[in-house]
Amino acid sequence: MKRCHRLGTKWGQAVGLASALALLLSVSPMLAAWELDPAQSRVSATIVQIGPDGPVPRHHEVRRLAGSANANGELQLPLRLNQSDVVERLGPLPPWLSGLTERPMATLTTRFPPERLNALAVGESLVETLQLSVQTAQATRQEPLEVRFTRVTADQIRITNAERVALDGQALMADPTLRSVMLLLGYEQIGDEVPVSLDALLVR
Repeated sequence: MKRCHRLGTKWGQAVGLASALALLLSVSPMLAAWELDPAQSRVSATIVQIGPDGPVPRHHEVRRLAGSANANGELQLPLRLNQSDVVERLGPLPPWLSGLTERPMATLTTRFPPERLNALAVGESLVETLQLSVQTAQATRQEPLEVRFTRVTADQIRITNAERVALDGQALMADPTLRSVMLLLGYEQIGDEVPVSLDALLVR
């Protein structure tokens, strides 16, 4: 059985949908010479809608993710709602919500030893447990996360999650802003878990 790293209630309440989906991407060890390819970097999540006809899984993504880190491997990544497909599905937003799409909902920070990434040979993989800091207007929370790095070519490294990750669905619905977005999408009730997966590409 695969391990499941279930993020806590407090963290889920603090972070909006976009930042929750983008959690995994934020821990990639990007160096000064590397950057994410936005066309091939995304985080996916499956939300199970609970309705009169039973549970129905719905797929969501956070796309066009980009970022860079300094020479020490330190990364800061602001996350915005307009990076997700939520805005596309909602269409024109009401005035009270439209201003949230451009504003960072959370800033994610982590660090990866650059020398370990540079030492990867083509075809080799490396699994690291990284410490993730999630900062919002309300609080800052620390979370560990296992990430797998696979060198595809000399100039490309694929990033995926190394373990099953699930967000707390009930905690997400408890956040007032997120619940408003969920209701607009037609989610009145969702499952207890929201599985999340990462598929991103570092290019040089």
